Amino acid sequence: MPLPPPTPRQRALAQWRGWDWTAEEKARQPSAKSAGGVLPRVLTGLDLERRRAEMEIIKFWSLRMDPNVTAHARPTGLRRGTLFVSVDSNVWLDEIVRYRRKKILEMLQDGFGRTLVAKISFRCG
Repeated sequence: MPLPPPTPRQRALAQWRGWDWTAEEKARQPSAKSAGGVLPRVLTGLDLERRRAEMEIIKFWSLRMDPNVTAHARPTGLRRGTLFVSVDSNVWLDEIVRYRRKKILEMLQDGFGRTLVAKISFRCG
């Protein structure tokens, strides 16, 4: 709701005092924005699509992967097409990287596409 314009008395006093009412009026204008105008920017900042994709990959990982692999490795994040997987020991890291990496990547790409999961990075920890 805009403020009423200054009265002639207020304008005369402001002129005499050297006061500029336009800045005051602008400062008192309501700065509220509609939820419809703010919501798309907020949702974009939350990056819900990426988070949903990560959850789908974790679900896929636990249901479709070899139980021996899921017992020792778990996905920890997805950034710019790279799936980061944490492995609990160096022995399993070596096993997965040498013998199972290609099959795991093919399964993930068949399920989610090559753009979402372009490569996998395994790390011990």
